Amino acid sequence: MHESRRPQPIARIEEIPELRLMDPLRQISTWSLAILATVAVGFVLYVAREIMLPVVAAFVVGIMLGPAARRLEALRVPRPLAALLLVAGVTLIIVFVILLIIPRVSELTSGLPGIVASLKEKLHVFDGLVQTWRRVTSTVTETPKGDAIALPLPGISWAPWTISILLPPITGFLFFLVVLLLFIGAWPDLRRALVMTFASRDSRLTVLKILNEIEAGLANYLLIVTLINVGVGALTGVICALTGTPNAIGFGALAAALNFIPIIGPIATFVVLLLVGVVTAPTFALGLLPAAGFGVLIVIEGQFVTPTIIGRHLELNALAVLLSLAFWTWLWGPMGAFLSSPILMVALILKQRLYGDEER
Repeated sequence: MHESRRPQPIARIEEIPELRLMDPLRQISTWSLAILATVAVGFVLYVAREIMLPVVAAFVVGIMLGPAARRLEALRVPRPLAALLLVAGVTLIIVFVILLIIPRVSELTSGLPGIVASLKEKLHVFDGLVQTWRRVTSTVTETPKGDAIALPLPGISWAPWTISILLPPITGFLFFLVVLLLFIGAWPDLRRALVMTFASRDSRLTVLKILNEIEAGLANYLLIVTLINVGVGALTGVICALTGTPNAIGFGALAAALNFIPIIGPIATFVVLLLVGVVTAPTFALGLLPAAGFGVLIVIEGQFVTPTIIGRHLELNALAVLLSLAFWTWLWGPMGAFLSSPILMVALILKQRLYGDEER
């Protein structure tokens, strides 16, 4: 009689050394490819920022304005006309900000001689420090004698340099407006085409939910940021009124408008308040109060209030908001700072919808 052959037990992966080594290698290769892909995408975004930044900004702003466009359509306004009205509104807001800045700059420029004289009078409080510094430097270096060096008179050599600096932002802004107009007008068709790209019904529903969540989240973000900036403008006006700064309402409106421009806007407001305060205040110390108060306000708003409110209402982690702000500011500058939270929101919505169900 032949002995019955028993089935041999199947070896587990843990019992085979080769297979046991392959699993960590696969993880290492997967993470390596992910890191290389991230570095490549970041490099492309940085190198092509002149093109990518207006396009991404137009897409984000266009999605933010999507609910407004639908409301206009509900009022029987054709989609192209609704897109034109919304883009015109965005342009008017930006022009309003520029018109708020230009009078303040012209006032400072026209009153420059008086400003210099006033600053000289108020900076006498530092005469002791200046004399001490001169004594220290005179012991280290020998002061040249003779007539003072004549400063060169201003010419027109600044014109090409100014044009070379202003031309890229102007062309980028015009490109942004054109892309924004086309995107708002074509957004319903793009949504429909993106949803219909997938064959199964479940995939279409998932894509539709993702698009709806992204649109609602970005619209809420725009509303919250607008309310925060209005609050910053109101508090700035109160600070200017309490410190005796003239035209407190105008400077409050200026602060609210410029706060939509991350980093550059608050810095510009701080500089304007510093110059106006020093010139108009009776003493140098009192002139620092408006800028100092605004500086404390903007630090509290930027580091605590905005990340906390955005994180609470839009389910964003405050640390993630700050890290995203730092990264996109480093990559794309001020506009990157404005786009940092919307991009983070889109990424988190995609993660929750695409991988949340699998984790559960």
